[in-house]
Amino acid sequence: MESGNLTSSTKKDSTLSNSISRYLENVSLSRSAHTFRTYKNALNAFILCIIEHGLNPTTLPIKEFDETPVAWFATYLKYHSPATEALYLAALKNFYEFLAAEKLADINLPRVKLLIRQRSRKPGQRLPQFPKDYIEVLIEKINALPSDTPLEEIERLRFLRDRAFLLTLADTGLRVHEACNLRRGDIDWNEGKAVIIGKGNREAVVRFSTRAIEAIKEYLSKRAFLDSNSGKPLSSLPIFARHDKGSGKKVKPITTTTGRNIVKERVKEFLDENIALEITPHSFRHYFVTRVLTSSGNLKLAQELARHRNIAVTQRYAHLSDDELDRGYWQAIEEKS
Repeated sequence: MESGNLTSSTKKDSTLSNSISRYLENVSLSRSAHTFRTYKNALNAFILCIIEHGLNPTTLPIKEFDETPVAWFATYLKYHSPATEALYLAALKNFYEFLAAEKLADINLPRVKLLIRQRSRKPGQRLPQFPKDYIEVLIEKINALPSDTPLEEIERLRFLRDRAFLLTLADTGLRVHEACNLRRGDIDWNEGKAVIIGKGNREAVVRFSTRAIEAIKEYLSKRAFLDSNSGKPLSSLPIFARHDKGSGKKVKPITTTTGRNIVKERVKEFLDENIALEITPHSFRHYFVTRVLTSSGNLKLAQELARHRNIAVTQRYAHLSDDELDRGYWQAIEEKS
């Protein structure tokens, strides 16, 4: 029975256990399988917490349920990681909202939110970790390989595409899906800029370096025979296309999976297989933001170029390198001794 069709008698006879079951059924229908598993684990933990406090969820009438167990659950979760605590409390908050919406219990939602805000821990922020030196070596090596190196035609196309793709990631700060979605008509070739629809469905202007533009142009020049025979307007064609048996002679855009594989395979080729485990497409975004901050020292500039809505996200990158810390330490302490 779906919650929207609950009869008055069913609501009257509901217990905490069967209310949780109905809530999880709704979650399974409206959310992903992963979210459903997380919420189910959260509510199972909540039931254990209720039992520890001497209540029986199978007999506890839901109409007598209130906000007090939120505080119990926050305490119960202290031995879990802050991230798990945040997820489980979010699931519980959504359960309370379900109870209020279905009028199964008289719930004070502002109090629920206040209890969670007051009693939950804030997950510790980690500095973005990425192998900056490896990325620079990768870019140097792939750029140093002459574009006229003897290769099969399809392999040459892939090489030129992959070089242009990696330089685009490194010099624009584009997210992998944004780079994969680029169309030829998106780029103003004279200005070296592109208008994209980015995260949150927001329009943004992205700037391209000279080396990225030149690499893209070289790739598109080599791909011209495919584009001209596609039967589609050039402006609608993808910047980065597939070159595999499945695509044939059609010009199809690469997927984010292909984008990740490009990074993985080129890192293996030019660096090392183990390093491929450390570098992802998002590593290039970290690299971009850090370069902007290091060269300009301007946090607001880095925020705008990275298209971070919250400057606190950009501030995570504004940390000194080990070399800078070492240099500052020796200058401040040892040279004065």
